[in-house]
Amino acid sequence: MKIITVENLNKSFRVKTKEQGLRGSLKAMLSPTYREVQAVKDISLEVDKGEVLAFIGPNGAGKSTTIKMLTGILQPTSGDIRVLGLNPAIDRRKLSYSIGTVFGQKSQLWFHLPPIDSFNLLGRIYEMETKALSRRIAYLTEIFEIEELLDIPVRKLSLGQRIRCEIAASLLHSPEIVFLDEPTIGLDVVVKQKIRDLIKTLSKESQTTIFLTSHDAGDIEQLCKRAIIINHGQIVLNESVKNLKYNYMNQKVIDIKYSDEVSVEGLALKVLKSKGYAIKVEVDSSDCDIDTVVSNLMKLGKVVDITISDPPLEEIISGIYQHNSIGGDGLA
Repeated sequence: MKIITVENLNKSFRVKTKEQGLRGSLKAMLSPTYREVQAVKDISLEVDKGEVLAFIGPNGAGKSTTIKMLTGILQPTSGDIRVLGLNPAIDRRKLSYSIGTVFGQKSQLWFHLPPIDSFNLLGRIYEMETKALSRRIAYLTEIFEIEELLDIPVRKLSLGQRIRCEIAASLLHSPEIVFLDEPTIGLDVVVKQKIRDLIKTLSKESQTTIFLTSHDAGDIEQLCKRAIIINHGQIVLNESVKNLKYNYMNQKVIDIKYSDEVSVEGLALKVLKSKGYAIKVEVDSSDCDIDTVVSNLMKLGKVVDITISDPPLEEIISGIYQHNSIGGDGLA
């Protein structure tokens, strides 16, 4: 069942042009001129019920603009959107009862109030019955392990604690679709994994559709089965995360620190950085076995610290975009 369908979606904005010099500034004030900026260009996509979809791209690619149109915040310039069979621009109020949103940098919790007060207020906004709201809060409190946080003012919570409460708040009214915009941004590794585990549990237990944007390749690898990549307002790639990992996300960066200085001479790896006690190398996991590479690196000296990470997602997307532009295929 298709829960989201988008056909030939476009969104343009009129932006005032800047004039140079005093005369130009005066002219712009008295008789401003505008140029048109197309943020989203002819996007078409479908999302199945219960799917966890990654909608990714660099900053300014059009991700947030698309989400705002899917949730009814913005009206499209042209094209057709159906979310749960509704047109978000026309049926925004009705749609709001069936969707939830979490924006990593924008809170829906009242800053000076404890989460439980925000939960109760949001329950009233969504016209939930008192008993049903209490049961829902109890369920989400257990799942998200936030019982000890409910009576602490939001301003005193850590970022990770707040995000857990934010996601719980977005689920109070049992939405069929949740839009997660950078839910793990700014979190440390342990807290990121906790949030990912919670999203997995949510998807598995309630068949909630998750529309996820993230700059973290780990979020995409662990949570999503399909990824749509957008750049310059256009869909660059739409395929399974399994194929994406095999074809484009096979690079790993290994940072390793030793107790003494080591030499990288004769090391058959792509060395990104070598400075005294520290080495950074890039490994293609489709050609090399990571365990073997790490084992060889550890033989160079006594290891103090080691980290294996993905290259920045922007680099991965840039490579995909360049590959598809040169090859002429995959662009949508």
